[in-house]
Amino acid sequence: MPSTTLSRRHLLGLGAFALASPLLLSLPRKVWADEHDHMNMSSVEPGGTGDFIKLDAPRKLKLAINLNAVCLAPVVIAHGEGFFTKHNLDVEFVNFGNSTEVLLEAIATGKADAGIGMALRWLKALEQGFDVKLTAGTHGGCLRLLSATHGPINNLADLKGKAIGVTDMAAPDRNFFSILLKKHGVDPVRDVEWKLYPADLLSTALDKGEVQAISGSDPFMYRLIKGGQARELSTNLVEEYANLSCCVVGVTGKLVREDKRVAAALTQAILEAHDYAVHHPEAVAKGFQKFALNTSEAEVQAILHDHTHGHHAVGAALATEIVTYVDDLKTVEVFDASTNAVEFSKEITANVFS
Repeated sequence: MPSTTLSRRHLLGLGAFALASPLLLSLPRKVWADEHDHMNMSSVEPGGTGDFIKLDAPRKLKLAINLNAVCLAPVVIAHGEGFFTKHNLDVEFVNFGNSTEVLLEAIATGKADAGIGMALRWLKALEQGFDVKLTAGTHGGCLRLLSATHGPINNLADLKGKAIGVTDMAAPDRNFFSILLKKHGVDPVRDVEWKLYPADLLSTALDKGEVQAISGSDPFMYRLIKGGQARELSTNLVEEYANLSCCVVGVTGKLVREDKRVAAALTQAILEAHDYAVHHPEAVAKGFQKFALNTSEAEVQAILHDHTHGHHAVGAALATEIVTYVDDLKTVEVFDASTNAVEFSKEITANVFS
């Protein structure tokens, strides 16, 4: 039932809150302390990322990011909480609203040193050979599939022969729920019609019966559930995907090759910011308001609880997650069946902490 799925998603978020990640549990209180706490950070040993990295000299970097994305709120407020400066990093945000290909090209050509985006949006684009290396998965969650509150669609199998509304045919939610439909006996290429709508018209299309389900990311999907306009059919925190990363950090290949310690420091700071959100979603929500569009502190807090910001993947764990996604994307004809997922994963990931 949809209510069970929603409870599971919230339970995963609460689990991350209660248990956090090895990274969070190994950090001293300073990482999530308030701005008046001035404990020494030099002895931090983040689990999975080695010793705390503080660069010998200040380093300026440009980070491409969507400043309005709720799931990236922990990184957006990282300046005010000092996560970058603790590592001797001077990070400038580049608010990137262009296509994924343009963003990856900006990183590959050095117009930005790194960026954060959704794995299922980036993977196919990275197949084009951009000189970008993935250094970490930052958290899980973000994607939801909804059906009409009082409609006949109660599970994924019910969508066979039906229409699903999306905002982009290459969107990560379309890719993910295509994978999930395939696993539940519905061919997402032949058994489902995907229809394009602007995000603010998805609910209208659902109400009118033009589509029987809609998919997308927060906060749009969260608001429809909260307002009783739709119910959650599934998310990207179900089954074997419950502990996989949704968003990833990508760093220019040149930086990884020539100054891996800088790439590691940046990645470490980003993961620390996400772990801070696990224990202090209220502080993240409050700080995010100066960047957010039409959100409230309460809404941001609720959404953060629904995500798994205590889950991160680096090194071999990240490579394994990428293999899983690529193999799954082959089943729904996004990647060619001949693609070697293991080799591709090795090519696009970098363990900057080794």
